[in-house]
Amino acid sequence: MTAAGPGPGPGPGAGPGAVSLAVSSSLNAFRAHKRYGTGLTIAEFKCKLELVVGSPASCMELELYGPAEELLGRLDCDEALLGSYPVADGCRVHVIDRSGARIGEYEDVSQVPKYEMPESDYDKRPESLRAFLKQRQWGRYDEAAARRQAAEQEQRRAQEAALAAALPVGARCQVRVPGQPCRRGTVMYVGLTDFKPGHWVGVRYDEPLGKHDGSVGGRRYFECPPKYGAFVKPQSVTAGDFPEEDDGLDEL
Repeated sequence: MTAAGPGPGPGPGAGPGAVSLAVSSSLNAFRAHKRYGTGLTIAEFKCKLELVVGSPASCMELELYGPAEELLGRLDCDEALLGSYPVADGCRVHVIDRSGARIGEYEDVSQVPKYEMPESDYDKRPESLRAFLKQRQWGRYDEAAARRQAAEQEQRRAQEAALAAALPVGARCQVRVPGQPCRRGTVMYVGLTDFKPGHWVGVRYDEPLGKHDGSVGGRRYFECPPKYGAFVKPQSVTAGDFPEEDDGLDEL
C-alpha cells in the first residue's frame, strides 16, 4: 500500500485536539496508552516518546497503525503536525529504534550498572537509616537490650545444662513434648550434638514412636531399633520409676 503522508491539517479556527494512542517499540513487548495533542510536530512527538520507550528521538522511525492493526503509514516528516496524519483514538504508534540497541536491553535491569556505597562511607552519612537507629539506640544498636538478651541466653544455656546433667544415661524416663502424647523410654544419650546447638537427650522409646535408630546426620549417638529413637530437650524429660506400660496383649 502507499504510505499515508500528512494531510492539510486542522482548518482555520479549529483548535488543537488530543488523541488516545497506544505506543509500542521494537525494543520490548511493553505497550503504553497515552493521550497526545494533535498540535505537536512529529519532532516534538518523538521527544515525548523518548520518555515512554527509551529510544533517542534522533534514532526513531514511527509507524502508524489503525484500530484494526492495519498499517496506515509512516510519521516521517518532523515538521508536520501529528494531527495532519490520520490519527484517531485507538490507533497505535510503533517506534522502530535505529540506535543499534538490542531487543530487551531496556527491560533487563540486571545489565544496568549499580552503585554500591562502601560501608565506611555509609557510616559517615548523618541522614542514613543506620545513623537514625544508632542515635535512638534502636534495633541491633540498642546495646543495653543486646546485653540483656545475651545474659538471658546464657542463663537459659546454664539451666539447660543443669537439667541435662541430672539425667543419667540408662535411666527410665517420661517424655512430655507440647502437642504430643506422653511417651516412656530409656535415656540413651545426654550432651551436645552435631545437628543442633545446645544440650539434647537421646531417648529409646518403648514403642516405635520415634524418628530414627539413634543415628542422625551420619553420626551414631546410641543404638536402638528403627523408629524407636528420638532427641528431645532436657526440659521435656523426667527421669524416674517409669516401667514399660502393659498393653494387655499377652493376657489370655
